[in-house]
Amino acid sequence: MNEIINRVANSTLVSIDLDDFYTPGERTLIDLKENLFQGLILREKDFRGFIKTHDWKSYSNKHVAITCSTDAIIPFWAYMLVTSVLQPFAKTIFVGNLLQLENHLFHNALQAHNWSQYQNAKVVIKGCSKVQVPPAAFAEATSLLRPVASSIMYGEPCSTVPIFKKTLQPE
Repeated sequence: MNEIINRVANSTLVSIDLDDFYTPGERTLIDLKENLFQGLILREKDFRGFIKTHDWKSYSNKHVAITCSTDAIIPFWAYMLVTSVLQPFAKTIFVGNLLQLENHLFHNALQAHNWSQYQNAKVVIKGCSKVQVPPAAFAEATSLLRPVASSIMYGEPCSTVPIFKKTLQPE
């Protein structure tokens, strides 16, 4: 009788799950279009009224993206005012949409990781995730791994797509 051998379990592959780099917490969006006069102009007096009356505590411990979803010119001071009142409450304040916020959160987590532990390793970046990992996180992880790993693959250890393999440089 032939013994069944689990070659995946016995391999030297190191698996990286980008779920591990997910920053927990609720994400929310502040869209400045709601404060535009006639959908076109942000008037300082009206905007300052909004700043004074809005419930900023409702953003406690949240990751907040600030954007304007219409094609209006928003002065820089508007983002600064919103940031100044959000800062005591929000975990993260980011100017952009929710996808850009997610990219930013993954970027920070990936940059904080010690990638040297994968020196000369055969690495698989897992493809299936419990959370929605943005494509930018896969690209950044690849960029950070390439200088250290001997090979990078995508997928699951039993079925991978080769991405990168170091070649020996002639002396």
